[in-house]
Amino acid sequence: KETNMAKCDEGYICGVCGRDVPSIAQSDLYLRYVIGLVDPEVLHTMSERHIGCNPKLAQFIVTDQFEPVTVEGEWCKSKLDPAYVQEREKLVTRGWHRLQELCEMDGASILEFPLPEVVQALQSRSET
Repeated sequence: KETNMAKCDEGYICGVCGRDVPSIAQSDLYLRYVIGLVDPEVLHTMSERHIGCNPKLAQFIVTDQFEPVTVEGEWCKSKLDPAYVQEREKLVTRGWHRLQELCEMDGASILEFPLPEVVQALQSRSET
């Protein structure tokens, strides 16, 4: 099942390919938000793109349900520190799976979207 973004989130156009990003499941912006790379305070100001249109991040999604992405050049994960790559693959793949879960959830608050450790870090930051 693939649900569309909320009404206020519909109609985002990919800043790379120019096509519509019809679902959170395909959203690089929401993937970055879910894994803690985009602060909720600036989410609405960021440009959108498809996950596949950001290959430097997409290459870290490792699951049979996602077409592998290869990056050429210095940002290719085979040229990066193996420990960093392993951690990044865990995080980004978990974030991608979280996006797929969000498509099944009705009425979830945007504040509930991020991974648990990201939510905890945001809460800790707001308490200081």
